[in-house]
Amino acid sequence: MAGLRARAGLIGELSAEFVGTMILILFGCGVVAQVIAGGALTSPPGGLGDHDSIAWAWGLGVTLGVYVAARLSGAHLNPAVTVALAAFRGFPWSRVAPYALAQTAGAFVAALLVRWNYSEALAKADPGHTDKTQIAFSTLPANGNPALPVHEWGAFRDQVIGTAILLLLIMAITDTLNAAPGANLGALIIGLVVVAIGMAWGTNAGYAINPARDFGPRLASFITGYSGAWRDQYGNLYFWVPIVGPLVGGLLGAGMYQALISRFMPRAEPEPPGRVPASQD
Repeated sequence: MAGLRARAGLIGELSAEFVGTMILILFGCGVVAQVIAGGALTSPPGGLGDHDSIAWAWGLGVTLGVYVAARLSGAHLNPAVTVALAAFRGFPWSRVAPYALAQTAGAFVAALLVRWNYSEALAKADPGHTDKTQIAFSTLPANGNPALPVHEWGAFRDQVIGTAILLLLIMAITDTLNAAPGANLGALIIGLVVVAIGMAWGTNAGYAINPARDFGPRLASFITGYSGAWRDQYGNLYFWVPIVGPLVGGLLGAGMYQALISRFMPRAEPEPPGRVPASQD
């Protein structure tokens, strides 16, 4: 019986990660596809208003995805988060791979829905299905703009730094010994973190900061006509950058929080046996 309950619990957690990540990508890839389909990004990057709408929709997608999945799975929605929590917060390593697969599957399905919904508009904007519209699904160095001389190693550096910022802040926001937000506001604050990263760290590599967010939609775009999905606009093999970079950056950011903040945090002392807890009124 205990084994059945444990299995049912894991299935529920994976289902939550799948749906939560799907919500994230429906808003994230959806907003980029909408901007491209509207003709606003004919020469990426687009105008300030377009950039801001993309940053806000990604952040809101994170917030809404977290609200969907938080009770069942903790709403990681990102393999970099899952790996960092396993390394520093006691999350079981045995669940890292299943969580990552569920997250990637959710991102893949969501990207297929976006691709299907915007198929006519994307075909009109880019009949050859090139990197001009591939950025609706997966990231490229300098958002696919060859006028900016950012290649895979510059993008890798960017992903390490961006994801380190993300995980350092997630660790701080979810640390109950710190000034953690109450009343279920954590999801909103984490969404605002993603908005801020998009506004400050979006140029060099499109701020994937999430292996599932990039690989799932990249695979979806590849099987629906984007034959160059695995390479960047320079012809270099690129798909590994938004996978490896975030995993490295997530560990660095979470480790930095643990080493420089968490270890110095005062721990609550347990009440002595028999003592009546202090009133909270």
